[in-house]
Amino acid sequence: MSRVLTKWLPEDHDFWHNEGKAIARLNLWISIPCLLLSFAVWMVWSVVVVNLPNIGFKFDTDQLFWLAALPGLSGATLRIFYSFMVPIFGGRKWTAISTASLLLPAIGIGFAVQNPETPYATFLTLALLCGFGGGNFASSMSNISFFFPKAQKGGALGLNAGLGNLGVSVVQFVVPIVITAGVFGALGGDAQIWVKGAQTKQMWLQNAGFIWVPFIAVSTLAAWFGMHDIASAKASFADQAVIFKRKHNWLMCWLYLGTFGSFIGYSAGFPLLTKTQFPEINPVQYAFLGPLVGAIARVAGGWISDKLGGAIVTFWTFILMIAAVFGVIQFAPSATNPGSFWGFFAMFMLLFMGTGVGNASTFRMIPIIFMTERQREAAGKGKQAEEAAIVAGNKEAAAVLGFTSAIAAYGAFFIPKSFGTSIAATGSAEFALYSFICFYVTCIVITWLFYSRRNAPMPC
Repeated sequence: MSRVLTKWLPEDHDFWHNEGKAIARLNLWISIPCLLLSFAVWMVWSVVVVNLPNIGFKFDTDQLFWLAALPGLSGATLRIFYSFMVPIFGGRKWTAISTASLLLPAIGIGFAVQNPETPYATFLTLALLCGFGGGNFASSMSNISFFFPKAQKGGALGLNAGLGNLGVSVVQFVVPIVITAGVFGALGGDAQIWVKGAQTKQMWLQNAGFIWVPFIAVSTLAAWFGMHDIASAKASFADQAVIFKRKHNWLMCWLYLGTFGSFIGYSAGFPLLTKTQFPEINPVQYAFLGPLVGAIARVAGGWISDKLGGAIVTFWTFILMIAAVFGVIQFAPSATNPGSFWGFFAMFMLLFMGTGVGNASTFRMIPIIFMTERQREAAGKGKQAEEAAIVAGNKEAAAVLGFTSAIAAYGAFFIPKSFGTSIAATGSAEFALYSFICFYVTCIVITWLFYSRRNAPMPC
C-alpha cells in the first residue's frame, strides 16, 4: 500500500466513510504512542531532579529548578520550527524521525546519572535535548489535523493530545517504580545508594532514561511503516508563513499559553514545588495524578467542545482556573498559615482539570477560525474557490496549531522558574501564583471579546 495519499478529501462524505475514516484512525492510533513517549522524555526531569541530591549530586534548589525548566525552554523553541515540518517533509517521515530523536536524551540520562562526578553542564545539555520531546507535539498535532473533517477535528485532536499528554503522568508514575530495581540487569549498570538522614536504599536512577528506549524504537518503526503522507498537505515554509499576518494566530497563541502553558508548566514544577512547600511529603507518590487528570480532561474537553463550541468552554475554563489558583494560595504554607497539603493537592488537581479541558477547547477553536475565515473570503466566488478555501484553511490551521503550541510550551520553562524565583525572593510561591491569576484574567477578556460573546466577530 502506498504511503503517500494522492487523494485526500475528508470533507467529502462518501470518501470519508468508504476510505478516509479507516486511514485517519490508523494514523491517529500510531501517532498517540509516539506523542506519549515524547511527553515522557520531555518531562522526565520533573522526577529525576527530586532524587539527584539523595544519590550524591551537590546541586542547590535553584540549579534543580533550572534542570526542571530547561526542557520546557528548548521544547518550546523547537516547536516553532517543528510547526512547519509536516507540510515540508510529510507526516509519516517526520513522525518517524522526530520519535527516533528521543533516543539521544533517554540514553544520555541513563549514563549521566550513574556518576556523581558528572558535570552540571552535562545535565544542562541533556535537559535541553529532552526538548526534542516537547517539539514533537507541534508536528504531531499539525499532522493529525490534516486527516479529519472539520466536524471531527476537536475529538481527534483531543484524543491525540490528551492521550499524548498522558506521557507526563506515565513518566511520573513509572519512573519511581522502575528506579527501585535493576530492570536491565548488568546491562543497565550498578545501583546507586539513596540516602536521606538515617534512611538508605538502593536506586537505579538510570532506568529513568533507559526504560523508554525499547518503546521509542518500536514506535519509530510503526510510524515509518504504518503512517501516511498526504500529498495535498505539502507546503513550503513561505506558504505557511502567511499565518504570521493573521490576527487570530496571535490571539490563540495567548489563549493556548494560558491553557497548555499552564498544564505543562505545572506538570514540570509541581513535584519540586510540593517538596519545597511540604518537605515531609514525598512528591513522587502524587505528582503523576495532576498530569493524569489534565490528560483525561483534555480527551473529554474535545468531545464537549465539539458539542458546545470551543469558545464558551474556554471562557468558563479560565474562570475555573482562577478559582483553583486562589485555592492553592489559601492552602499553601505562609508566615501565618502552616498550610494543608491535601487542600493544596486538591486545588492543584482542579487546576490540572481546567488546563486539560482548556487545551482541548482552544485547539477546537483554531481549525474552525481559520476554515471560516478562508470560506468567508471565497463565498460567492464559485465551487473551485470554495474548494481551494478548504485546502488553504486546513493548511493555515495546521500551521497555527503547531505555532501556538510552540508559544504555549514556554510555560514549561516560565512556570517552574517563576516558582523558583518567587521562593528565592520572598520565601513563598504566592507572587508567582498571583501573576498567573492576572494572566488568566486577560485570557477571559480576549475570549469574550473576540469569540464567545453574542455577535462576536469570530464565533467558534
